[in-house]
Amino acid sequence: MFTTTELAWFAFAALLMALTPGPNMIYCVSRTLVQGRRAGLISLGGVLLAFLVHLIAATLGLTALLLAVPLAFDAIRMLGAAYLLWMAWQAVKPSGAAPFEPRALPPDAPAKLFRMGFLTNLLNPKVAMFYLSFFPQFLHPERGSVLWQSATLGAVQIASSALVNTLMIVGAAGITAVLSQSSGWLRAQRYVMGGVLAALAVRVALTDRK
Repeated sequence: MFTTTELAWFAFAALLMALTPGPNMIYCVSRTLVQGRRAGLISLGGVLLAFLVHLIAATLGLTALLLAVPLAFDAIRMLGAAYLLWMAWQAVKPSGAAPFEPRALPPDAPAKLFRMGFLTNLLNPKVAMFYLSFFPQFLHPERGSVLWQSATLGAVQIASSALVNTLMIVGAAGITAVLSQSSGWLRAQRYVMGGVLAALAVRVALTDRK
């Protein structure tokens, strides 16, 4: 259904998006720094459940759209490129946030941690835009069920996010201690991510539907 190269490119994009500072990472890392790894992992559980909700909604919508209006691919492709460029700017702009900057949060019970992680991701436009603008670059209706293809890509994306955020949570305290010693490290993190996102946007814009 997918070639090895296609899956590799998608996995790279999913890892890149997971590594890009956003509400999910900031919330999970902040919770970890305030209440420990257990709180961070509980929060991540809510985040991953919300990913599943986003995936189901996007998969059903994309399946209907691409089957009904094949030319919609080009519009969505350009939307995806524009969104990646916007993400690049968010990373490098002077007021851009770094996920390991300390934030003060009050301690919460496990149920609230899970609920807040869920809501943080459910209301995160970055996730919806990623599914709606980037998935179509890898979907091939001529190869079979678009629904199944979307589910496969979604599984890769959710697994990538779970891996990245778990590693961030486990190493949050140590990473924060290192990065907080130099504002240059925090800036470098954002500039590198912004540059890669911009390059990926160009590739998406130049992609032709096979």
